[in-house]
Order: sequence, then structure tokens, then C-alpha cells
Amino acid sequence: MLGNVTKGPVLPAFQLLKEAGFAGVELISPSQLDLKEVLAARDKTGLVIHGVSGSKHWQEPLSDPDPRVVERGMAAIRQAFLDCKAYGGTTVLVVPAVVNKKVSYRDAYARSQENIRKLIPVAEQAGVKIAIEEVWNKFLLSPVEFARYIDEFGSPTVGAYFDVGNVVEYGYPEEWIHELGKRILKIHIKEYAKPKRFDYRLGEGEIDWAAVRQALVDVGYEGWITAEVNYGDLAAMKDVVRRMNQVLQLS
Repeated sequence: MLGNVTKGPVLPAFQLLKEAGFAGVELISPSQLDLKEVLAARDKTGLVIHGVSGSKHWQEPLSDPDPRVVERGMAAIRQAFLDCKAYGGTTVLVVPAVVNKKVSYRDAYARSQENIRKLIPVAEQAGVKIAIEEVWNKFLLSPVEFARYIDEFGSPTVGAYFDVGNVVEYGYPEEWIHELGKRILKIHIKEYAKPKRFDYRLGEGEIDWAAVRQALVDVGYEGWITAEVNYGDLAAMKDVVRRMNQVLQLS
């Protein structure tokens, strides 16, 4: 479950997720959440905070031509490392670059790698990994390139955060999983279909979940699978858990 709880109170949200059947949660960072409150809620409910997702990579991308923007983005990621360590998590999701009219694909590639290399020692010090995600940012548009991009760091600290729903518009998730293989640190799932794109409940879109499940088995993936969905009431969250179990055949 991806927690979009970015400000308190934390405990009621964690209690609801636990009652709904979730084992863990991924939080946003930086955020307005109080660390002591988060840790108290984690300890009281037993809900695992397995990682955090960066909150500034769209506004302050590592690929921006303005070094002041990049430094703000770097500072946000460094804070996410600290938050992840404090929560007991293992990964920080990073969107590495945004390609647009002022940033070419080539520049985005070079700048983002240069800046991520600077962050690797900081992540190592915090004991967390940098999980790169492709997320409709007009970048890393094929599984072969995504794998190469990660390999070029030459570091076990950098891996992939693969989102099943994000690639359906122009690829097959199972093919991406096979190509990325052991590079995958974490998995996001959500549904996808035209014309509403992500506005479908799990199992009601066009994703071939049987093929996705088999691909995960083929590459030996045994990590966290997080449903990237909107936070709702207890009935809504129980429905998400039921659908996760159904599409992934977890029970």
C-alpha cells in the first residue's frame, strides 16, 4: 500500500491499513509528518514502513539545467534517505529525470546520472538503496535502456522500482520484468486501460496479471509489492487487499 498520508494524524491511518489487511506501507518524503508520531504508529500497529517515495522530483528534477533547482532536488532526496533510515525502510524511490522542451533526452540522461552518482555515498551511509522509477516522464522508455541506465552506475546501491501500470501504454510489463530481473528492488502495481488510463480498479483493466505473476516468479522476485492507489475508508482498503490477493494469487 502506498501511503499518501502526508500529514497527521498518523495512527488512525495506520490502524485502518492494518485492519484492512496490509502488511506494510510506503510513505512520502519530505513531508509534514512528525517522526515521533510515525514511529509510534508503526510500533503500535506493527505496520512495516518498507521505504519512502520522493516528493520533489517533478518540481525539482535532477535533470534541470538550473543548478539551484538541482540542489533543492538533491537536498530533498538526502532528506528522504534520512527519513527512510529513521522509519526502518530500505529504499527511496527516485524519479531520475524529466524530459521536456527545455531538457533534451541526452541532457536528462547525463545530468541525472551525474547527480545520482553524487548521492550514492550518502545513500550507502544511510544504509538505504536508490530505487529508480520510470513514471511518464518521457525518459527510460524501454526495458533494455532502463537496465543499461542502472548498470552504468556499477553500484548495488542503485536498482529499479518497477511500476507495472506505468509501462502499459507502450510496452508489456512482463517483458520489462524479465529484462530488469535482479535489478528490481521494489514493485508498484496499479491498473491501466484506455480510455481512463489509471482510473480502473485492480483486475478491471488490460494488464495480463497472469503474465506479470509468471514473470515475477521467473526472475525470482520476493520483495515488497505496493498498491499505488488512493487512500480511502476501511471498505475501500479491504477491497484493494482483496484485489491484490486476486491478481497476484497471494491467497
